[in-house]
Amino acid sequence: MDPVTPLAVGPGLARPHRWLAAHPRALDTLVAVGCLALILIGAVSNPHLRDHQHVGVFFGLLATLSSASLVLRRELPRAVLAFTCAISVIEIVTNDEGPPRTSIVFGVVVALYTVAARTDRSTTWRIGAVTAVLLTGTGMLFGLTPWYAQENWGIFAWTGLAAAVGDAVRSRRAFIAAIEERAERAERTREEEARRRVAEERLRIARELHDVVAHHIALVNVQAGVASHVMDNRPDQAKEALAHVRQASRSALDELRATVGLLRQYGDPAAPTEPAPGLGVLDQLVDGFVRAGMRVQVEERPQGGLGPLAGSVDLTAYRVVQEALTNVHKHAGPEVKAEVRIVRTHSALEITVSDDGVGTPSEDDGGGHGLLGMRERVSALRGTCEAGPRPEGGFRVRATLPLQARGGGES
Repeated sequence: MDPVTPLAVGPGLARPHRWLAAHPRALDTLVAVGCLALILIGAVSNPHLRDHQHVGVFFGLLATLSSASLVLRRELPRAVLAFTCAISVIEIVTNDEGPPRTSIVFGVVVALYTVAARTDRSTTWRIGAVTAVLLTGTGMLFGLTPWYAQENWGIFAWTGLAAAVGDAVRSRRAFIAAIEERAERAERTREEEARRRVAEERLRIARELHDVVAHHIALVNVQAGVASHVMDNRPDQAKEALAHVRQASRSALDELRATVGLLRQYGDPAAPTEPAPGLGVLDQLVDGFVRAGMRVQVEERPQGGLGPLAGSVDLTAYRVVQEALTNVHKHAGPEVKAEVRIVRTHSALEITVSDDGVGTPSEDDGGGHGLLGMRERVSALRGTCEAGPRPEGGFRVRATLPLQARGGGES
């Protein structure tokens, strides 16, 4: 009586179903015409009415009014139910053409189904019980005799069936709606998770590229300046500075190639990659700054460490030292003295990089992004990172990384 879901109709009925779903008034008109036909057929085919096979004008008017009201069953479901009940009671009580024609209750059946399909279960059964008792009681008192005649109990059965079917349809629609809502929510969750992972990966790659480029380009800039300054007077030193430029640029290209290689799609030509840097190559990092004119002192306790670090901790420690020394070189000048202190215990790795210069990394230039990336790296490992000027002058960066089991820290 109402449009059902496409799953409940066959392939041949899909197009009519879509048309009826788009034109509910046309569907309700068809329901009203069908209900009128059922009322009239039931009236003339009742075996108790052999002597009254013709349909009187009054009954025809009541049947037409009851059926016509069903056109408004969507907008006014309870009002239509009350109207059809009143029409049925009038027909049963008046008996204008002999015994009452109980087929008039088909209008009530449709109206009660509509109410049950559009309300909650408790309301459905309250309204259904009142309707069934009212019409059945009226039939027993004023309808066919004896009171337990089949037609009287038929009224009760039809009204009860209408309420039950309407409630079942409502439950099925709610169940399907809940399934669709859960499916949509799951799809949204998957999309949000994918976007979150993409954003995190972009941030990680951007942080990695910044650390690589900022360090090596700073060295290239310094060595190029030295070469330009001593080109005329000391060509040998200029050649040495240019060699350092070449080496730093080659290292930057190698690290960029390794990082970009992670972004290749499956099936792309393989790109040469190198292991991620760690504290094991810290001397090479420091040597690059020393050749640029910076004085760097490294203190590591205990000497030789306490065994290998987890990959994520080792890489983060290297990047913290790299970024801190790069900021020292950029903001405090090449003649500054920097101290790198690495203290490892069984539970944490503490890295301190300080200088005796007067410069301070600014949040408005490249240093601000470097410090932000450094904090993000350390926070990702549940560590702490502090950066700020020293009371006696200069700048200090201190990071503490909790040590994890080696298998759990690598990715």
